Amino acid sequence: MAKGAAGEPLPSPYKGLARHEVEFRRGEFSLIAAGPGTGKSLVALNLALHGNVPVMYFSADSNASTQLSRATAIITGDDIRDVKLRLLADDFDEYTAMLAKRWWIRFDYNARPTIADIELNLRAYFEVFGLFPHLILVDNITNVVGETPVGDAESFTFGLESLSEWMSDMARVTGAHVLALHHVTGEHSDGLTPIPLSGVKGKIARVPNVVLTIHKEVDEMGGVILHISDVKNREGFADPSGGTFSSYVFNSSSMRITDIDDTL
Repeated sequence: MAKGAAGEPLPSPYKGLARHEVEFRRGEFSLIAAGPGTGKSLVALNLALHGNVPVMYFSADSNASTQLSRATAIITGDDIRDVKLRLLADDFDEYTAMLAKRWWIRFDYNARPTIADIELNLRAYFEVFGLFPHLILVDNITNVVGETPVGDAESFTFGLESLSEWMSDMARVTGAHVLALHHVTGEHSDGLTPIPLSGVKGKIARVPNVVLTIHKEVDEMGGVILHISDVKNREGFADPSGGTFSSYVFNSSSMRITDIDDTL
């Protein structure tokens, strides 16, 4: 198998994370954990679309219509409501031409992919494009059917750790950065306070090179600020408490996530 440039950082829109020495390097595995509806899938999608690099996105948690609408809004800056209306009206030709320029960004929407399904998709990607993706996204890791039967909490944790080790190996073999999305423990599920490393569900933080957690702040006008904490970082700064974070403005119209310093 052809390998990529191991250690090469991918283009990232998240300047605040860069100031904390967080990079999404090829050949490495990272994890983003947050409560439901906090924005982890949008953080991942904005990363995937930022640099127009080869991407394989395993979208087990969001369907094709959702991801197509979000991606179109992010790329064009158009209001996602208008994008959805045009999609429903079958008036999408203008957008199709724009999206065609991102031809090596591919999605798979299997809701319960197995390890074999993921490996088959990656082999197919290599067969078609002659290279592996530079970024592989798995949304969410708990949707992947692993080889360990899940029964009690101990087997759940063991199964997730085994999947994490497999994803870390996948990053090394393909030369891609593998980014998996994951849930947090119940007391952090509202996503309104900083989430520590210990708040990652299943305690699977041993394997990833980088672990990020996300909480949000909603103002009186409904504006949303996303705070991303680097709770583990083998190559730079980390604060396991989650109390140190970089902040981003979420535009609910365009689905874009912008470094808060760029909006001041």
